[in-house]
Amino acid sequence: MSLSDIEALLPASGLLLRGAFHPEPADRVPALDDGRPAGTLVLLGAIGGSFWPRFSRSPEYGDGNADSLDRWSARVVGALACRLGAGALFPFGGPPYHPFVAWAKRAEPVAESALGMLIHPQHGLWHAYRGALAFAERLALPPRQEAPRPCDSCVDKPCLSTCPVGAFSAQGYDVAACAAHILGPEGAICLEGGCLARLACPVGREHHYGEDQAAFHMAAFADARRRGRAA
Repeated sequence: MSLSDIEALLPASGLLLRGAFHPEPADRVPALDDGRPAGTLVLLGAIGGSFWPRFSRSPEYGDGNADSLDRWSARVVGALACRLGAGALFPFGGPPYHPFVAWAKRAEPVAESALGMLIHPQHGLWHAYRGALAFAERLALPPRQEAPRPCDSCVDKPCLSTCPVGAFSAQGYDVAACAAHILGPEGAICLEGGCLARLACPVGREHHYGEDQAAFHMAAFADARRRGRAA
């Protein structure tokens, strides 16, 4: 088994290989179902709209039920895990939740952006992790690529001054202010076109989500906030 073998199966899934690493105890990667420790963790995800054509034609997208992207991810990554003899792990389904942010930092050169979400030196804020494959084997991996955090050389930081309600600042992300705006009458521009603060980031502009994908993600966020408010 090699990373090339795994990558060869990914085009049909719509997912991309997003790096891999050899877990250590501090990484808190769970053991496989048969009790063996994970020797390699391979992250799967998307860059820009790479998965969108597959997902938007899937049964999950069209069935009208909640959590369509998570359900699609579980099905697709789960099928890959079965085919490859690996364990399937996901960033959703908790609590408790697996530490995917920490795993992503181990797998490739990403870091927290000024907005809090992970930024990639080439893809900017337009990427995501949809699951991981845990292998008992210690697969051969290429040397880790390092790169500086783009935010450190961004003088103007337009992402922090673009949000209509100032939800992003050096103090963190005001989720309540963001949600109230999105769910209100003045939030249509964000709800339909995507987060203005995220769109203001100059890194990886070529990977911006298309209109349909941006609206889908914002609607999912709004729905989650509505459900949380009703709970």
